[in-house]
Amino acid sequence: MMTLPSTAEMYRALVERDQSFEGLFYACVRTTGIFCRPTCHARKPKPENVEYAPTIQEALHRGYRPCQLCEPMSTGTAAPNWLAPLLDEIKRQPDLKLRDHDLRVRGLDPVQVRRTFKRSFGMTFQAYQRAVRLGTAMKSLHAGSATIDAGLDAGFESDSGFRDAFKRLFGVTPTAARGTTPIVATLVPSPLGALLAAATEDGLCMLEFADRKKLPGQAADLTRWFERPVVPGSNPHIEQVIRELEEYFAGKRRDFDVPLDLRGTEFQEAVWRELIRIPFGGTVSYEELALRIGRPGAQRAVGMANGRNRIPIVVPCHRVIQKNGQLRGYGGGLWRKQFLLDLERRTAGLTLALGA
Repeated sequence: MMTLPSTAEMYRALVERDQSFEGLFYACVRTTGIFCRPTCHARKPKPENVEYAPTIQEALHRGYRPCQLCEPMSTGTAAPNWLAPLLDEIKRQPDLKLRDHDLRVRGLDPVQVRRTFKRSFGMTFQAYQRAVRLGTAMKSLHAGSATIDAGLDAGFESDSGFRDAFKRLFGVTPTAARGTTPIVATLVPSPLGALLAAATEDGLCMLEFADRKKLPGQAADLTRWFERPVVPGSNPHIEQVIRELEEYFAGKRRDFDVPLDLRGTEFQEAVWRELIRIPFGGTVSYEELALRIGRPGAQRAVGMANGRNRIPIVVPCHRVIQKNGQLRGYGGGLWRKQFLLDLERRTAGLTLALGA
């Protein structure tokens, strides 16, 4: 479970509408029964009338309603506004080694940076920087650079230090890794909150909500099925899905064209491929989905395969509902499932109206 900042720190952030706390907590106001984002412009309650939740789901579970002013459910869990510039800086200068002092010079709180990276990437900020350097070195090795040059150019101070760090992450020596391409991953913003996108050279292999509790398990599945590590970075498949997601959420795209690299059991892959065939704006029941893959009565197993889908939205597991029309389990939370269904119905309705 995510550790929240101190109550005093969160209340200060709420009063000052501190954007660096976006996505780190939600303020639940006991006197009104609503919950807000840290940057909400509503009149601030007294400290004793506020409790704090780490996620939207938790706030809803406690019985609070979303604030109509800051609309936390419409905007999703936004990444802090300082995250994208920091990621860009590291991407441009992978050999950069930013310490706590360097973060403070940039106006950032090292504690908040560590929490955000741990929650979004499953690693500390320092580990993220190290992974970027190792990913850069891996590219140099593939380009034919000597091992010592690849390590030093990536910012490692010694050949031995580079070799040790490389083997800890990749499980092999730099020389043995020349024929291995890691999975690259990066954080992608969306109206539903940050998504962690990962891709191989063959296609997108993960697009998971960064605040999902099962994200570490999904990431572990990647390394198990693909037998290679995940390092920060991007490639054409990730760049493509970023563009397509923007069009999808803007109501300008119904189908995704980004290549997919699906790996799971034979049953899971059959379910995932059938999910892609569900028409935009439509839904099917778990029972119907089981029939479509030739496994009548396997709706429970179908539900489990849905839960293991590592590429939600693109592989639309949100389009599977109960036979009576009610929503049922969704890894990103039922509110996100409802958001996606409503978005697609509005978009489909608009398309029909324009074509009429």
